[in-house]
Amino acid sequence: MTIPPDPSDDVEALRAALAAEREARLAAEARALGAEARATGAEAMIAHLKLVIAKLRHDRFGASSERGRKLLDQLELELGELVATVAEDATRAECQGGDHPGAPSSRKPVRGPLPAHLPRERVVISAPTACPCCGGKLSKLGEDVTETLEVVPRSWKVIQTVRERFSCRACETITQPPAPFHPIARGRAGPNLLAMVLEAKFGQHLPLNRQSETYGREGVELSVSTLADWVGTAAAVLSPLQALIRAHVLAAERLHGDDTTVPLLARGKTITARLWTYVRDDRPFGGPDPPAALFQFSRDRTAEHPGRHLTAYAGILQADAYAGFGELYRPDRKPGPITEAACWAHFRRKAFELAKVARAPLAAEAVRRIDRVFEAEREVNGRPASDRSQHRRTVVAPLVADLHAWMLETRTRLSRHNDVAKALDYALTRWMAFTRFLGDGRICLSNNAAERALRGVALGRKAWLFAGSDRGGERAAVMLSLITTAKLNDVDPRAWLADVLARIADHPASRLDQLLPWNWTPNATALPAAA
Repeated sequence: MTIPPDPSDDVEALRAALAAEREARLAAEARALGAEARATGAEAMIAHLKLVIAKLRHDRFGASSERGRKLLDQLELELGELVATVAEDATRAECQGGDHPGAPSSRKPVRGPLPAHLPRERVVISAPTACPCCGGKLSKLGEDVTETLEVVPRSWKVIQTVRERFSCRACETITQPPAPFHPIARGRAGPNLLAMVLEAKFGQHLPLNRQSETYGREGVELSVSTLADWVGTAAAVLSPLQALIRAHVLAAERLHGDDTTVPLLARGKTITARLWTYVRDDRPFGGPDPPAALFQFSRDRTAEHPGRHLTAYAGILQADAYAGFGELYRPDRKPGPITEAACWAHFRRKAFELAKVARAPLAAEAVRRIDRVFEAEREVNGRPASDRSQHRRTVVAPLVADLHAWMLETRTRLSRHNDVAKALDYALTRWMAFTRFLGDGRICLSNNAAERALRGVALGRKAWLFAGSDRGGERAAVMLSLITTAKLNDVDPRAWLADVLARIADHPASRLDQLLPWNWTPNATALPAAA
């Protein structure tokens, strides 16, 4: 005999199921609301960071770079993390609790239009041929277009250059077109491939072994030795352009000079070598000549190297207080003394570090007074030298005089062992070099042009670790001169290198200057290949 189930048991089971379902729904709503709250808070922080970054970018000038650059990098990193967090929370809330009014996923983000120069590929979703309700005939009213940015993977190809041979029936002479020029003699690399390898190694600081691995994953096996052979040959082919850049840089009335460390492999260990840069940039005083950067390599930092680099130079050198430059400023130097112009950014950096780390009130006051000088100087950036000199005499000079008086008065109250006193002495002992800009509109307030040129090297050496030899360092100096100069003139280094490598062999040596970045006119026939 079968015993019927107790109805009370069914009721209790239903109650338990309803309670469980209610708890699950409440938990899902709580998670969704929590995600929304987190997203809202993150968005508020994002808005704040965007505002701060905008202000810093607007107010950044001269000596504020050592403060603004680090802070901007940190804020942009935090901003990226917050944006990713908002997207993650929005997606999870949508999956857990469903999209509902007020959820992050339901708010449409404000997006700018996609680049207009990119080609468009239309993908039309098939529409019904008849009305799904009554089966009647449909007529088109319009269309909605949704654009999605996509990338086409890099494609490789082999170009076969065919030279047909013909013979004359009358004289039996064989005729054939001449062999085409290859950027690398007896090589199998095209100019665009060479430009890609060179720009990746010296522009993006991607070592050849990593490039070789990437190409291998794409089905093209290129050994490190093959890539290295291409790099060495291409550097030799391009070296005449580096010589022209060198002549252009050393013809400047004023130069920015600086150096940075480069680990150099030597007998199983690394030694600290140096990479020097000399930048010509006349744009701050409205000069018509194009900017350019010259790089030089040396095994050490002895004074003989800047002396050799600037043997024939006799203009203005904007640099830090490196003692090795001292011989260049001697009055009896031949062909003439180089005029020293000190960098206010270095002076400000010393005071700023004390104000930030040691919380020294006097250092903070020094920073505030220096910032007033930079603020006044911003008004004449890019103006002719005469206008800059006039503005400096009437506006900037009183601020500098006030700063000098405050420094002298403050210095008398400090011990010579005090860190703030040392920072003040750095400028006071070189005050003539620091104030030389007041009487010469060509001089800048800081040496940031050279520091910007070396910034890529400072970041890149963490990837390539060391230079393999002296020749490798010299080769890097040649390629960095070319790539940095192209960037200074707003020229795409890869496109420029590809076009130059394709043309340089047939280009007359007397008109080689036409291939320099500021004179470069892309070859129309090379543009489709470069694209």
